[in-house]
Amino acid sequence: MPSRSRRSRQNRIVAMAVVGVVLLVVLAIQWATGNLDLSQDRAAPEPTSLSAQEAARELDGLEVAPEVREGYQRSLFGDGWGDLDGDRCDTRQEILQRDLDDVVARDGCRVDTGVLQDPYTGEAIDFRRGADTSSEVQIDHVVAAAQAWYSGAYAWDEGQRVEFFNDPDNLLAVDGPTNNSKGAKSAAQWLPENPQFRCEYVGRQIQVKSKYELTVTQGESAAMRDVLADC
Repeated sequence: MPSRSRRSRQNRIVAMAVVGVVLLVVLAIQWATGNLDLSQDRAAPEPTSLSAQEAARELDGLEVAPEVREGYQRSLFGDGWGDLDGDRCDTRQEILQRDLDDVVARDGCRVDTGVLQDPYTGEAIDFRRGADTSSEVQIDHVVAAAQAWYSGAYAWDEGQRVEFFNDPDNLLAVDGPTNNSKGAKSAAQWLPENPQFRCEYVGRQIQVKSKYELTVTQGESAAMRDVLADC
C-alpha cells in the first residue's frame, strides 16, 4: 500500500495535470473565438514626434534643391515588407499592431481584426483581414519611396533603401483609398483632409527627411512652413 506521503505527491501531480488541461482548453477556446490577443509584443515602436518649433528648426537645416526624377523603381527599395528585427513578423503587421485599436492577432503576428482611427480622414475603419478587405487599411510611407528617391535616395545603397522602406518613423496605417490618392505627392501637392493631423503629418515628413538627409524643393518648404505657422 502506498505511503501517505507518496499518495500526497501523486495527488499533487494529478491536480497540476488537471490545471494544465483546463488552461489548455481555455486557451484553445480563446484562440478559436478570436479572443486570444498575442499581438502587442510585436508592435512597432512609436514614431519620433516633433513639436512645431522643433520641426521648423529641422526644416531650416534641410537643403533646398530640385527633385531628381530619373531612374525610380519601387523594387529598388526591396522586395516588399521586410522583417528587419528578425521576430518573424513583417513590418506591415507590426505597424497594424501599433496603429490599430482592439487588435486581435490569433497567431501572434498577422492582424485579424482591429479598429483604425484614420489620421488622414478622421474616420474610424473596422479592419478585417481578407483578400477583399485587407486593402481598406494600407501602410503609408509618410515620405513616399518615390519622394525619397527624388530627394536623395538615388545615391543610397540597397541596404539603406530597405531600411528606409521599413522604418516605423516613416510608416502609418491609413485609409486605403486616401493613401492611393496621395501617391508620391509632396506637402506642396497633398495634405491630409483632416486638418487636425496636418501639423503632425508635416512634422513627421520633416523629421524623416532630416533623419535621412533628404532635400526639399522650394515649393515643398514653403508649404511646410505654411502648415507649421498655424500649429
